[in-house]
Amino acid sequence: MAGKKRAEMMEETRAKLIRSARKAFSEKGYAAASMDELTAEAGLTRGALYHNFGDKRGLLQAVVDQIDGEMAARARAVGSQATNDWEGLLAEGIAYIEMALEPEVQRIVLLDGPAVLGDPSQWPSQNNCLQATLETVKGLIGQGIVKPVDAEAAARLLNGAALNAALWVAASDRPQEVLAKAVEAFRVLAGGLLATPGR
Repeated sequence: MAGKKRAEMMEETRAKLIRSARKAFSEKGYAAASMDELTAEAGLTRGALYHNFGDKRGLLQAVVDQIDGEMAARARAVGSQATNDWEGLLAEGIAYIEMALEPEVQRIVLLDGPAVLGDPSQWPSQNNCLQATLETVKGLIGQGIVKPVDAEAAARLLNGAALNAALWVAASDRPQEVLAKAVEAFRVLAGGLLATPGR
């Protein structure tokens, strides 16, 4: 019983730190966010941060994982509204790209995340997205909708295209304009996988 209560308290502490960091990183950016301020806002000490995440970078990783996971869930929800699996796959990729316009996503996941944590395609949360895309692509190949190409290669290229488009939008001085170009190009690139073009 005591072990369960301790685990719940640890989870609550982690959640408070992530919530506080998310706010600080979104408003000030990773570099300008003070560990003392964000731990104080959470009602905790720097020791709690170090114990749970190792350091500020570890806390950023946890925040990025949380937001990236939310992005993937939102993209899947958009895709599930589509009329078929192919349109669903496109809708998911486009929804992911469009999220680059959101200030929190833009600053934390697409600007600070890669600068501090390195290549986003290596993040655990991106691997989860890749696995979901891979299953969809396998299904589309099995149905004869997508050409019989290597499913993993196709999934990696689709995810990479959506991720890089989102990074481009986030870094642009004209994000709306870049978004329109990126979405159009994403559709054309993905369309090359179709067994029957223009489907």
